[in-house]
Amino acid sequence: MNNRLFAIGDIHGCFNSFKKLIEEKIQITKSDKVVLLGDYIDRGSQSKEVIDYIIELQNNGFDIVPLLGNHEAMLLDAFDKDERLSLWIQNGGSETLRSFGISSLKNLAPRYLEFFNKLPYYFEFEDYLFVHAGFNDEIEDPFNDRYHMIWKCRKKYTHSILRAKTIIHGHCVVPSITCDEQIKNNNPVINLDTGCVYFDYNSQGRLTSLEIYTRTIHFV
Repeated sequence: MNNRLFAIGDIHGCFNSFKKLIEEKIQITKSDKVVLLGDYIDRGSQSKEVIDYIIELQNNGFDIVPLLGNHEAMLLDAFDKDERLSLWIQNGGSETLRSFGISSLKNLAPRYLEFFNKLPYYFEFEDYLFVHAGFNDEIEDPFNDRYHMIWKCRKKYTHSILRAKTIIHGHCVVPSITCDEQIKNNNPVINLDTGCVYFDYNSQGRLTSLEIYTRTIHFV
């Protein structure tokens, strides 16, 4: 099938699940567009492999659109401001440092820093808005509030700009059955974060992708 549009929820260093989803479940082609909803790093053990794989896919001509998540934002804050380092470390940064084989964030290779710095906060395509968390529903221009985009989820929106779109996001972990119900019910807001890194929790521990046009869902 040509011109498929996918979104994939929070990965958090779960490289094996991510690779299996891309290569076995989705079997992406270069006519597909794949939007990644942020949080590629932290908590899981293979953050570097996840980032390397995203970069490799892009370099090989696949249409991959990675968005900024709050964990990438925390890494960037920690790099720029020493006082922010402990917050990132407490939220899985230590696993990321180990994955990259470094003891200090200052030793992160420039190409990775460039990758993180270039990540957009949201992506608008056709009738869809893709974002890591959500939007500020209460200001004139919801695209001006970057904090909400990476930190605040909402189940519904009343803003005229936002109501006109289907919003696909991650960030707030939900059981896979909740994700499935949102899709089957044609919810205007769909959450694809099914907690892939929390493999020991009931109905979580899955990495989720959604093919937007057919509403086909894949779990790994």
